[in-house]
Amino acid sequence: MSLMTLSGLSVFRGLCPVLDGIDLSVGPGEFVGLLGPNGAGKTTLLRAAMGLLPARGVASLAELGPVARARRAAYLPQGREIAWPMPVGAVVALGRIAHGEGASPQDRAATEAAMAALGLTAMRDRDATALSGGEQARVLIARALAQETPLLIADEPIAGLDPAAAIRVMALFASLARQGRGVVAALHDLGLAARHCSRLVVLHQGRIAADGPPAEVLAPDLLARVFGIRAHLAEGPEGPFLQVLGCLDA
Repeated sequence: MSLMTLSGLSVFRGLCPVLDGIDLSVGPGEFVGLLGPNGAGKTTLLRAAMGLLPARGVASLAELGPVARARRAAYLPQGREIAWPMPVGAVVALGRIAHGEGASPQDRAATEAAMAALGLTAMRDRDATALSGGEQARVLIARALAQETPLLIADEPIAGLDPAAAIRVMALFASLARQGRGVVAALHDLGLAARHCSRLVVLHQGRIAADGPPAEVLAPDLLARVFGIRAHLAEGPEGPFLQVLGCLDA
């Protein structure tokens, strides 16, 4: 069973292809780290997959109506701005809109569980716009989590988080996958991706350069060719870890 299927997905900026013939399927139980240098097409892929950009080819989620899509996949965009001065609890509860109006016991339980998972319970009544950037990011992750969809799509979810918060979010996403949900996250931290993701997909110049388990994908030749770095990948007691050693041009 596929939670998201892309087939021949291409996105153009004028006559220039930003994505060129992407084939990708994500199933339950997978935590897919979408990797690639700046400009590789990660955000474009996620937005096109959700039907937020015009594209050629097949994107299964984009073919759904808005309500059905919102019940199938929660989308966390790269932007982290909370525009309105609302309590944290109210912002997180917005994730329940796709399930109908009103505050049912299930809605309240999902909101409370999402806040607890992100360490926000004590902040429920605080003005979300008065929080730090990292705290606001956690609020928005909790909102997506409260949506309780089979698939979570997140664009750089740990950007701007302190190390402990970033590790907790990655561990949370891995836990969701172990529970049978699917997660796709665009990431720049190769070390955390190697440690927590079950599968890595590397974009390079608008195409998929590699797709597979972290230990296979993060090979020296790929790291050099795509990212221009030297790195050491090893297996530790808690799983694979990657240490970047330097740039090839340094």
